[in-house]
Amino acid sequence: MVMADAPDLEVVGEAGDGAEAVRLAEETGADVVVMDLRMPGVDGIEATRRLTSGGGPTRVLVLTTFDDDDHVYGALRAGASGFLVKDMGLDDILAAVRVVASGDGLIAPSVTGRLIKEFAERPAGAGAPGGSSAPSRGRPAGRADRLTGRVTEREREVLTLVGRGLSNTEIAAELHITVATAKTYVTRLLAKLDARDRVQLVILAYEEGLVSTS
Repeated sequence: MVMADAPDLEVVGEAGDGAEAVRLAEETGADVVVMDLRMPGVDGIEATRRLTSGGGPTRVLVLTTFDDDDHVYGALRAGASGFLVKDMGLDDILAAVRVVASGDGLIAPSVTGRLIKEFAERPAGAGAPGGSSAPSRGRPAGRADRLTGRVTEREREVLTLVGRGLSNTEIAAELHITVATAKTYVTRLLAKLDARDRVQLVILAYEEGLVSTS
């Protein structure tokens, strides 16, 4: 009801399980699916995988709770572009839908730390995208710097700030550059590191030790 009342959003369907969500998204060409994780039959993780594996335009914004960590990690590996916590304000939820629809990614600030910490502590190849950093306080011993030769020092700085959860506006202020320039750097990082969206850049920054998990 809240989404339907938003003047710039149109609800094109509602589904009671993952299989129906996939079918409706394909039939309607939905830009964003706000996906629950625990549903009968096909759950949200499998539905997310089906929606994102075909290369279609639909992006997935997961709706989760603090107790759903294992499901959240699975959904991220399945291709979700964002995560919301169910007790977030309605305005924040609507804003997140718009962010994901624009092609960006989003993780609720209240779960970012624990989400990334879990990924950073998993063995290499456990599901997050590759790519890495300069010497950093969080890098595991013996791990090679996989960003060498792929990104510039300035791009490293931007990736670090993305990993800390800063927006393009905040990155611009931190580095004393324009917002347009900050956005350009993020776009370059997405291309160079073969990351789907900002969420994967955040994971990448933590996984490679650019940002501490402490």
